[in-house]
Amino acid sequence: MRRAASLILLLLAASCGEGSPKANKSSTPIPSSSAVASGEPPASASTPVESSSADVVTQASQPYEGPPVLAEGKLDGAALRARNLERVRKDDSPVIALAGDDPVALAKKLCEAVVPKRGKDVPVLVKPNIGGFDSIKDPEKSGGDDGVTGRITNPEFVRGIIRCLKERGHTKITIADGWGGPHSYWNKLVDISGYAKMTKEEGVPLVCMCDDGTFDVEGDRPGKPMQVSGMGATKVPTLLLPKVLAEHMSGGLFIEVPKLKAHRFSVVSLGLKNMQGVVMSSLASPAHRQKWRMHAELKDYLDGKSAGNEDRAAYVKALDLFAARMVDVSEVAMPDVVLLDGTPAMQGDGFQMMVPIEPKIGIGGTNIVRVDQAGAMFLGAWDNEKLALGLGGHKTSPLIELAAKRFGVDLSKTRIEGDASAAVLEPRAFVFKAMAPFQLTAKDVPKKPGSTTTSSPAGAATAKAAALGAEKLVLDGVLDEPAWSRATPIEFSTDWKGRATSVSTRVRFLWSSDALYAAFESESAGFFTDATQPTDRDRARLYEEDCIELFLAPDTKARHKYFEVEVGPFGHFLDLSIDRQAKREDVGWSGALGVGTRRDAAAKKGVIEIAIKAPEIRSALKSGAELGLGVFRMEGRQDRKFLAWSPTFTDRPNFHVTERFGTLVVE
Repeated sequence: MRRAASLILLLLAASCGEGSPKANKSSTPIPSSSAVASGEPPASASTPVESSSADVVTQASQPYEGPPVLAEGKLDGAALRARNLERVRKDDSPVIALAGDDPVALAKKLCEAVVPKRGKDVPVLVKPNIGGFDSIKDPEKSGGDDGVTGRITNPEFVRGIIRCLKERGHTKITIADGWGGPHSYWNKLVDISGYAKMTKEEGVPLVCMCDDGTFDVEGDRPGKPMQVSGMGATKVPTLLLPKVLAEHMSGGLFIEVPKLKAHRFSVVSLGLKNMQGVVMSSLASPAHRQKWRMHAELKDYLDGKSAGNEDRAAYVKALDLFAARMVDVSEVAMPDVVLLDGTPAMQGDGFQMMVPIEPKIGIGGTNIVRVDQAGAMFLGAWDNEKLALGLGGHKTSPLIELAAKRFGVDLSKTRIEGDASAAVLEPRAFVFKAMAPFQLTAKDVPKKPGSTTTSSPAGAATAKAAALGAEKLVLDGVLDEPAWSRATPIEFSTDWKGRATSVSTRVRFLWSSDALYAAFESESAGFFTDATQPTDRDRARLYEEDCIELFLAPDTKARHKYFEVEVGPFGHFLDLSIDRQAKREDVGWSGALGVGTRRDAAAKKGVIEIAIKAPEIRSALKSGAELGLGVFRMEGRQDRKFLAWSPTFTDRPNFHVTERFGTLVVE
């Protein structure tokens, strides 16, 4: 029974190459990895077995300009921790979520939108998750499963990032991950996974951050362990980090690219968990094979479980301690940007039970905690009461909870933008199998749709209104004024339940002291409208025909009071004020609208350009102000579409769900 428990711990340790599960009896920290007794486990226990749009967040991650953190072969842990704590605490940039079937194109687009721009000579380190699997399998004996694909970061996703960086002029790009198993197995892994082929084709080096004096020793030994000072008061006092990582944290750009997946122990394996791949320890040699010590206490739980004594409190305690250690590591080894590979994202347990979910997605940002929050939301592992029943009250991964507390990140203020933001926010059952004996199924859908965001703006969609300045607009639906090119567009093709459709809409906003301006560009437009009706007065029941709708709440603290503006493709309109608490609607309210439209029936495209000059809206337009915002479109006669920028997730089409409003930021 004890042997079975050790095997389970070994399989867990395979994630990010975590290495041996053998317990270490020594309690004395060893100063360096060059003079320690061997920490190698018996071969039977440690060897894996072969078996049958714009750069929107450039300012969020600026180049480090403080004192050097790498000096004389040693990292200044205290300086790194102070720097990273401050940066993450202040980083309120949005998380970007994009969808796409082509992993190369998707990653390239996400990189272009999220990765901070640095000088062409700045070296770039890209760390995917290459070691996050149990064992290599024979596809002919395993139903086509090689044991690796789907568990690790898709090499084609990484290819897209490389090409994005090359287009920016970067010539010093390194792909690297840590590994806790034999070097011969690493060579086989990168061959089977496609990483060796991909990096060769792209002309970039592939590094194993696992130098024990005999492997990866060419050139300047990029995988050489380096000491980290100032870690005595942390949960990882014997932490060592690979040289190539240390160098990029002291003058380079560090991009982390985890696989977006569930994990049988840590609940999710995202940015925080993926950093286990860089961990080395001076407790035993070789240093790179000590990753398993990050969750060494799990062995006691597994031994007890094998003996028939399943102690859930011990399991949760081991998980909490693992979370504390990983957050300590992240304080020092903080990536500049995290790009999650969801091509596809995987529910299940991350290793043997693989449940792909749609759409294929990339999620990225410069704040690792917010990116992990968004990734957990997409998987269904956020604010999950069913999960809490089996995990000692944790409604998500303890790594995210602790990291938010440590870095001072208010997760209620996370903003998620991009064409897949609705897919992230959509309530989703979390199909999950833990190492402890509990499992969640597809039946465990959250009872309260959108409960992760209804009480706060966490994940709320955000649009921006650019200042018009001294320019003048002609409301003709042409949009040829320079000001419109400065306005950041939002795009959506989701219906009110967050489901993808083929009908897309692009919207931009401008503002001045005279009016709020909005331009809607509609694709797949059928112009289902009674054009014989007058356009110089309110059009009753316009919502029964094709039209766009804007909901504007000048006071974000009183979103139950808002104004509704409906405009059709021929210029018909309806405007009214609404108070949901008082259950009152006033169709006598006037938005003082100006409207211009343009239609191309052959191309099925239409433009609606409007100005809202009502005093209630104009008085709210000040630089830095925020308004509650709903953006919707109704399209079609028979197969009618009810489209929403920020889906409401109601059973039937209903746009009047104020807690699902996004935010319009007045620039």
